[in-house]
Amino acid sequence: MSVSPLTGNLSLNPFTFTPLTLGCIKPLGWLQDQMQLMSNGLAGHEHDFYPIVSDSRWLGGQTEYSGLNEGIPYWLNGLVPLAYGLDDDRLKSQTGQVVDYILDHQQPDGWLGPEVPGHRDIWGRFPLCLGLMQLVEVEPSTASRVLPALHHFVSLMHNLLAKNVGYEEFWGRVRYPDMIITLQWLYEKHPGNSSHRLLETMSLLNQRGLRWADYYTQGKFIFKDLDTLRPPITDRSPVFPHVHAVNAAQGMKAGAAIYRFNNDASLLETTRNGVNWTLAYHGDPAGSITGDERESGQAPNRGSELCTAVETIYSLSYLYQAMGDSQFADRCERAAFNALPVMFTNDLWAHQYLVVPNQPFTYPLNGPNPFWNTGDQSIQYGISPNYPCCTVNMPQGLPKFLSNSFVHVGNNGIGHALLSPARVNTTLSSGNHVTLSCNTTYPFGDTLFYTFTASAPFTLNLRVPSWATSYEVVAVSHPGSSPKTYDSSLLPNPHTGMLTLDLLQTGTVEYKLHTSIRTEDRGNSTISIYHGALLYALDVGYSDTIISDTTSDANKFPIQQGTIPPQAHHHVIINTKPWNFAIDPSTLSYHTTNHTSVNGPLPNPIWAYEAPPSYITAQGCEIEWGIEKGLPAPPPLKGDRKCIGNVTEVVLRPYGSLKVHMAVLPTVSFGGKEE
Repeated sequence: MSVSPLTGNLSLNPFTFTPLTLGCIKPLGWLQDQMQLMSNGLAGHEHDFYPIVSDSRWLGGQTEYSGLNEGIPYWLNGLVPLAYGLDDDRLKSQTGQVVDYILDHQQPDGWLGPEVPGHRDIWGRFPLCLGLMQLVEVEPSTASRVLPALHHFVSLMHNLLAKNVGYEEFWGRVRYPDMIITLQWLYEKHPGNSSHRLLETMSLLNQRGLRWADYYTQGKFIFKDLDTLRPPITDRSPVFPHVHAVNAAQGMKAGAAIYRFNNDASLLETTRNGVNWTLAYHGDPAGSITGDERESGQAPNRGSELCTAVETIYSLSYLYQAMGDSQFADRCERAAFNALPVMFTNDLWAHQYLVVPNQPFTYPLNGPNPFWNTGDQSIQYGISPNYPCCTVNMPQGLPKFLSNSFVHVGNNGIGHALLSPARVNTTLSSGNHVTLSCNTTYPFGDTLFYTFTASAPFTLNLRVPSWATSYEVVAVSHPGSSPKTYDSSLLPNPHTGMLTLDLLQTGTVEYKLHTSIRTEDRGNSTISIYHGALLYALDVGYSDTIISDTTSDANKFPIQQGTIPPQAHHHVIINTKPWNFAIDPSTLSYHTTNHTSVNGPLPNPIWAYEAPPSYITAQGCEIEWGIEKGLPAPPPLKGDRKCIGNVTEVVLRPYGSLKVHMAVLPTVSFGGKEE
């Protein structure tokens, strides 16, 4: 296969919204609290005791969970934005030590990592290079060491790809968009004298890889529940690389990344197909992809992997910057505010491998489980339940959400792409220096307060989520001027969802969103329930029993006694209230609690039980609903739903705060109205 004739003078197709440099955005409010909990928790201490990191083969140790050697690359890709998002010197020191060792031990031919010739696969370098890219952005003093190392590796990778070696494992052949992102960053920011090689390497990755654009077409994409297909899809099936859920999450951004250098605009439409079809036919109600580990339709007793959640968040944030479709930002927020927080204990010292929408208890399952190929510990909260990949990959979730939350808009604008509390300090393309803070309890509250100073007038662009029933810019205030108010007659851009406000050098903006309860059909007369960006699930109560024996994780990688932090535990969490409820959707009612105001401080941790300042009530009744393979069976058919108790009021709370929950609920009617 020949390399496409590309010249080093090609200008890549631009992003709709240019990303800000890492470090320009700092968290505030509840987002800062959560990231600090990450630093204080498991993510911030893996370097101290977790052997996949502390004894990694990348660092001269002996421990790795697979021949792909992806543990340290995953970890670095998340720890860099966490460390610099928080300005955490302890974490910066960890990343610095790891990078110094890796660069000091780069092999003479340019290879990064512990593998010897003949036993090399390039996939594990992709997240490593993303981590190194972020480090150079935020710490320019590292460029003199990191950039030559990256270019040396790219030269070797180019030669390997030209010979069609080192790219045999399917993981890299579907996850190559991550490497293309680093190559494009080098090409645009630090090309050296290697522009032509960088472009050729992008092209080779695409040519040698498995084509997402082909899969995202009618006749190729699998719309059906994969469990129903015969012959069954196994890990040896040709389509498997595209239906592994983590691959699917990473692959969503493939078309947008490739379009930047090959100018094939049809890739943008296939990308939209891929995102819409994947989440419509294989998505869970929290915004991630159902797959344990292979995609499995939408049954509420099937799991979604933590790796899938963080990769979904990153891909969707990238797609919003690259293509500008407002749906990508909406979907990104749904995953970040629901799929991600539910999988961590309140102190962020333990996590799940899989979360299940209807999960009234979390403990090791005995006997057959409902999952495609994950083990009995999959839904237990622990250090490394089932498999270690999520332990090292999970740190990227919130830090990358933060680093992609604001964007450049045009030459002299800044946009709030992913709504959340944060502070920005950046220089626009026009040379205008802007500092801006957004103080908000969003997504728990409905109002965002901005304060800003700039060296010249600029535009502030505010995203209107698609679920907003209305919105208003309550006040735009500048010193010496009367405040201006804008209602919904100020229309957002129909493609990006952005409102544009022309601002002077100093002032404040108050932005308010309005919404109502909405439900989404999940099949078989079942629904999931939302208010704003939050999914609400049935409160089944909880009892949390801590298991202190963490000397070994599920894959038998022993953790040295005496090194385990006392906060590190496994948990058994069970419901204390009935879970087998059907509800009447016509009785849903939204409520706020009185322990916080819309713009006041939130409890910390915000994702603890009863901490969020809102809940929903409904009328419901218990129904006959059995257990299947250790978890609640798919809900009974509508005609089989008979109340076995009195009609009573049930409470639903934000999904992320309920480690045990029921998020897909069967419907009944108590007033004679057919549901």
